[in-house]
Amino acid sequence: MTIKLFYDDAYLKEVAAKVEAVEVNGKRIRVKLDRTIFYPEGGGQPSDKGVIKGEGFRIEVEKVYGEEEIWHEGLLTGRKPEIDEEVLLELDWEWRYENMRQHTGQHILSAVLKDMYDSDTTGFQIFPEYNKIEINFDGELTWEHVLAAELEANEIVWADLGVKTSFYDKLPEDMVPRKPLPDKVKGRIRIVEIPGVDVIPCGGTHVRRTGEVGFIKVLNFYRKSRNIWRIEFACGYRALIQLEKILRDYWHSLDEMPNKNRPLVERVKELKSEKESLEGEKKALRLELWEWKARTLLREAPEVKGIKVVSHIEDVNMKDAQAFAIYLVEKNPGTIALIAGENYVLFAKNEGIEGISMKELLRRVLERTGGGGGGSDNLAKGGGFKATPEEILKIALEELKSLI
Repeated sequence: MTIKLFYDDAYLKEVAAKVEAVEVNGKRIRVKLDRTIFYPEGGGQPSDKGVIKGEGFRIEVEKVYGEEEIWHEGLLTGRKPEIDEEVLLELDWEWRYENMRQHTGQHILSAVLKDMYDSDTTGFQIFPEYNKIEINFDGELTWEHVLAAELEANEIVWADLGVKTSFYDKLPEDMVPRKPLPDKVKGRIRIVEIPGVDVIPCGGTHVRRTGEVGFIKVLNFYRKSRNIWRIEFACGYRALIQLEKILRDYWHSLDEMPNKNRPLVERVKELKSEKESLEGEKKALRLELWEWKARTLLREAPEVKGIKVVSHIEDVNMKDAQAFAIYLVEKNPGTIALIAGENYVLFAKNEGIEGISMKELLRRVLERTGGGGGGSDNLAKGGGFKATPEEILKIALEELKSLI
């Protein structure tokens, strides 16, 4: 069993240890040691990073995992370390310390949310740039709820309270953790406590005092399911970096506006209103264009047994071509449209025409040209043909005449 030195001293940055097992695969290596300061991934906290080195070799540790036996995996430079050889472990302290700040900040924020709204934290994870928790909250979570909790959490941070870690074989009767002990917890129980704020079983690493968290900033929140909300936040240095990114985006966005006066939301509303107006004008112009285009095509279209057959090659994408084809046949009873474009074909008919299936027409065309597709009696479309648009329309017209 690997001795977990980080449980006793989360601020231990380097230590000597002995190699107990080694596995090498090319330049990749994983080692098991008799003791370690490297925290293994778990409980929402990512594993530590750093270096393991000895005479003639160096391991850049990228991943640490395990429970009773902890493995350190990474990139090997130099020779393979030997069993029972003494090595030196050095943490990437910046990475570890920021994760300690984030994890402690999460305890504070989760405790406040529980106290203010009786919301339990059901999930937690630290990412390289921010963190997320998931809480249960009935109703609609608002920025007012979040801000009130954030302010209270930062009061706890700035109070610079001690963060205490203790081990128990059995919890004292007067100790009531924020969350009940998981069933999988066996043996000694590790409790992380912020007096007067939070008591919770936890295996992660934490700072000694709440003041080290710096500050807590909620970045975003949204509903994940009916009563589960995800809250994204950051602490300390990472919070400053995230705020800088948000503010840079804010000011650059405002600079792009015709009216550069704050607030940005008002400028966005103005652009949205202008866009909706332009969309309305665009729709009206498009319908007018379609009307003139339909008149021209119908005037030139042949009539087969009383049915007008429009055969046309389009230079627009399939979505726009389909919209026009549907408009054409809906507005003109007794009309069938055969439209081909770059790598697609559309067959559409007015629903008043009976006894002719566009899906069947497409199937017959596919038998002669290759490709694939499908549809319904009123509309079918396909692509991947081994023929030009002109050839496809010629074949489609031949097959249609045999169906009418």
